[in-house]
Order: sequence, then structure tokens, then C-alpha cells
Amino acid sequence: MRIVDVCAFYSPHGGGVKTYVEQKMKIGPELGHEIIILAPGDRYEISERGPNARLITLPAPRFPLDRKYWFFNDEPALHQALDDLAPDFVECSSPWRSASMVARWPGPAPRALVMHADPLSAYAYRWFEPLLSRATIDKRFSRFWDHLRELGQSFDRVVCASGELRDRLAAGGVANTVLHPMGIEAGVFSPSRRDPALRRKMLALCDLPESAKLLIGVGRLSAEKRWPMIVDAVMAASRLMPIGMVMLGAGGHKARILKQIAGNPHIRLLTPEKDRVKFATLLASADALIHGCEAETFCMAAAEARASGVPVIVPNRGGAADHARGGAGVTYRAGSAVAAAKATLKLLHNLPKTPVAAETVTTRGHFAGLFAEYAATRRGLGTDAAALA
Repeated sequence: MRIVDVCAFYSPHGGGVKTYVEQKMKIGPELGHEIIILAPGDRYEISERGPNARLITLPAPRFPLDRKYWFFNDEPALHQALDDLAPDFVECSSPWRSASMVARWPGPAPRALVMHADPLSAYAYRWFEPLLSRATIDKRFSRFWDHLRELGQSFDRVVCASGELRDRLAAGGVANTVLHPMGIEAGVFSPSRRDPALRRKMLALCDLPESAKLLIGVGRLSAEKRWPMIVDAVMAASRLMPIGMVMLGAGGHKARILKQIAGNPHIRLLTPEKDRVKFATLLASADALIHGCEAETFCMAAAEARASGVPVIVPNRGGAADHARGGAGVTYRAGSAVAAAKATLKLLHNLPKTPVAAETVTTRGHFAGLFAEYAATRRGLGTDAAALA
């Protein structure tokens, strides 16, 4: 199939969507498909990314709140690009304006909306849930729910990477929702990478002895990741147990997080480790991963931790919660530092003696299942996504 991904979230400067897109352009052709990424950018440009893979940018303005991104603003130009490319299947990677543009494209190809974002959890629930019930918030944001329901009717599939998001959208009346968990890189993450010497080094960096517990936090330094809450939780838990935490991340909230750490020698904020083997070794050498964001659509950090044999401490909502199932970790009430501290102590008091990797889907397996679903959709077979995931 020729698959065109209308990808409004793509930025060459990095991010989870960029990683996902690059994996798709590599693996898709290996599976026999042609992959074309159609993204907004400063100018019209075609970048060949190997046999049967290319990135095409259409001229578009920069996003005013984050200049690393652009946004589609010319619907006729987008429709013309889709006409010229004549796709067998169209993906859209944003539930915002570009999804409506793709929905209105009159072309014959079936299409899927891939939920790389969960705006309700990232914004509405996070901002207002301390004051209002979720049912009340949903009523106040009924226009956005109406928008999602319209997209569910316009797209042949609404692809979710977590069971919680799929179930919530389906319960809210969004049609055609299916579950396809994302995958991790094959052969990179493993309990065998655990390095006691590196663990000692990280604990020494946290001014703690080898007998202390080592937590790791991984993710963008942004508001929805709730790092200040995690800092508070770890500080509270460390009053009852020696705990160090190493955080790997970059982003606009660095100063806010450093202020929350307030010079605590047991919590260290480091830049991301871009060498994948070194990162996998660091991850496997921790005692647990702690995460604060309940708006994850999948939570790659938690998936990689579980493949490394590292248990997780995660919110009870969002994609991260999926990775704590089956004894793979503990959950806590989302947004609560007190609950996160209690969950941290509960897990660290009962760590498994031998790390065991959880069964995880590989990135190749994810795309194989997803593209098989697309092929079945084209044939009108209505294949059950769970059998393909």
C-alpha cells in the first residue's frame, strides 16, 4: 500500500512523533509498503528517506506557542497534495484542525486517525479535575467531544495506543476506535544490561550509598509531565527510606523543576542520553521508574523500563497505567504527590529479587499489526484489531 501520513505534529527538532515517524519510514518499506509523511514546514520540500520512503513538507506558518512546530493552514493545498499522491490509505496524526481537513478530503482512500495526543487529559482534566468532576468537565468541553465524535464518523479507524484511551473514547461515543499498542526497539532493552557499577555511580551522584534505592525518571520537561509533583513525592518517600532519583529530560520547565528540587543532593536532573545502548543500560540499572503524566497515549519510557526488567510507579490513568498490569509495577491516584509517595514506598519495600522483562511488542510488530488492519479496512473485512496487535 501507499500510506500517506498527514503529520501535523512532526518536527525535525525531535520528540516522540519524530521518532515514531522515522521508525515508520524505515519499517514500512521492509513490510512491503510505501510510506509518505506529509508535514507542515517552512517551504515545499521532498526528502527521500530510502526506498519507498519520503518526507514532504508543505509551506505553513510556525506554531506561535512553540516555534519548533508548524501547523497546516491551507486546506486546498493539503487536498491537492493528497490528490497528487493518490494514496491507498491516509493517516492523520493530530485530532485538531488537520484531522478535519483530512476528513473533508473528497478522495476515495480509507483513512485512520492516530491518537498521538490526548488533549482532554493533557489540559482539561489536569487543569480542572481538582475542582470539578470528570463528568462535569466533559460537559463543559462538549464541543470538543462533538468534534471527536464527528472524527470517529469520518475516519474508518481511530487508533489508540492505550486501552484506557480507547475505552474512554468509545464510552464517549467515538466510533471506530481500535487498540494498537506501540512497540519498542528490538534488541535494545533487556535486564541483562543491568550494571551494578553504574548503579553505584548514579547513587553516588545522588550522595547516597549503594544500599539506597535508585529511581529513574525519563521524559520531556513540560507541565503535563508533572515533574514537580514527582519531586515532592520522592522527597516525601525519602524521609522513610534512603532514595535517590536521576531524571533525564530537557524542555521549557527546567528552571521550574530545579526550583522544586531546591538543591536536594539526592535528586539529580541530567540531560537526555541519546546513545540508545547507554540509555538502556542506565534504565536497566535503576530499581524502578517513576512517572507522573496521566495524559500519555502510550508511555514509551514505561514500556522500555518493563522490557528492561524495571518495575514502574505510574498514575492510574492514561497509557502509563497499562505498563503496571500483571505485577509489573504499582499505580497511584493521578495528580497526587502523597499517593505517589505511598506507592513508591510500597514498591521499593517489595522489589523482585531477580529482574524479569515483561513481554512487549516490538516496533516492527506494532507496524505489522497496524498495516494489516489498514489492509483489512481497505478490503472491507472489518478485522478485529485485537487479533492483529
